[in-house]
Amino acid sequence: MMKAKDAKVSSLESKVAQLEEEVQNEKLKVLEMQYFSLENNDDALAYYDHLDMDDPSRYIADKLLETNENEGDNPLVPYEGMESDFKINKIKVLNHKWILTDFSDGKYWGELLIKYELKDDMGVDFTTLDHLLYTRSN
Repeated sequence: MMKAKDAKVSSLESKVAQLEEEVQNEKLKVLEMQYFSLENNDDALAYYDHLDMDDPSRYIADKLLETNENEGDNPLVPYEGMESDFKINKIKVLNHKWILTDFSDGKYWGELLIKYELKDDMGVDFTTLDHLLYTRSN
């Protein structure tokens, strides 16, 4: 009976060690994915020190989402929606100059590389640098 319990404990300890290693590997993956993000880039964040902002990424993303409020397609998307209007969905603020987004009309989707400038008056100018629209394969 004791041998069976010891074997079970040993098996569980081995499983815990394996899971801890997997968690550590996932943490490293997350850190790698966060490399290109404004919130983890002290050099880029320094550009906004004088503005006394708590979360520049959130502010910029919110301003970008406001461009969806226009009637019709988002003005930054250089395509006409086919199923409905193209609107920006996901936003990744890469640094103090660039944003990566995706957009969709509910059926078709694509991505934008956007240049932005956050001005001292808290206004934000956006310029689409490049874009792509995925083709449907079905």
